[in-house]
Amino acid sequence: MRSDALTTPSVFEANRARGAVRFDVHARDGVTRRGVLHESGSLRVRFPSPEGEGLSGVFVNTAGGVAGGDRFDIEIAAGQGARLTLTTAAAEKVYRAPGAAAQLNIALKVAAGAYLGWLPQETILFDRARVHRRFDIELDEAASLLLCEIVVFGRTAMGERMEQGEFIDRWRLRRGGKLVFAETVRLDGNIGAKLGRSAVAKGGAAIGTALIVPGDEPLIERIREATEPFAGEVGISAWNGFAMARFCAQDAARLRADMMAVLARTGAALPRLWLS
Repeated sequence: MRSDALTTPSVFEANRARGAVRFDVHARDGVTRRGVLHESGSLRVRFPSPEGEGLSGVFVNTAGGVAGGDRFDIEIAAGQGARLTLTTAAAEKVYRAPGAAAQLNIALKVAAGAYLGWLPQETILFDRARVHRRFDIELDEAASLLLCEIVVFGRTAMGERMEQGEFIDRWRLRRGGKLVFAETVRLDGNIGAKLGRSAVAKGGAAIGTALIVPGDEPLIERIREATEPFAGEVGISAWNGFAMARFCAQDAARLRADMMAVLARTGAALPRLWLS
């Protein structure tokens, strides 16, 4: 076989990782139990011992990271009265992509009286990484949601920084069938220079978002009344029946500490993996 044949697009495509997880949970006699679970490819979910009154799940990517052209799909439904908290076994690393961008698609559905906590560990983007992520969230008007995401543009402790690449993050939240929040973040090209702008990240290498449903002004005031300072920049507001906190910091450790401080003030229970 000719050596150059190993670099053809068809061979590259054949070696891309694919993974999917789909499951539902339901409450019975005050206990949340898992329903039907579907797993395929390199994505898995494991359910350790219960934390409190709900069920906890941990995603594991056996591919060892995310590379260009990979695709991962997650679909989760929390039935009436169920309580589910999800995280990842480790930070997810997105590597350099010479071709197509990686695709991450997450669909969450939460029924009346149910709670879903989406709290993965950090997503770390290496230089020249390309990734498109999409969240589609459907909530009943009486459902609760905590969705937290941290994105790191290079590991500063390792002297790394993302200079070039592409990051597209699309969020759509519907509550009671009505679209109440829609946002698309797009960073591409010279990302390092864009993060250096005061109106973007002022030189920070980590950004984060916490979406809290329901959320109102009393919740915001409880967070703002705290006296201890944050390590980075934190802003929080409420509208349309939910609250949102934005984070920006020089590195992942500072941002993670700020997010944990905010979540503690909301009374949210963090996964054990966040505390180890």
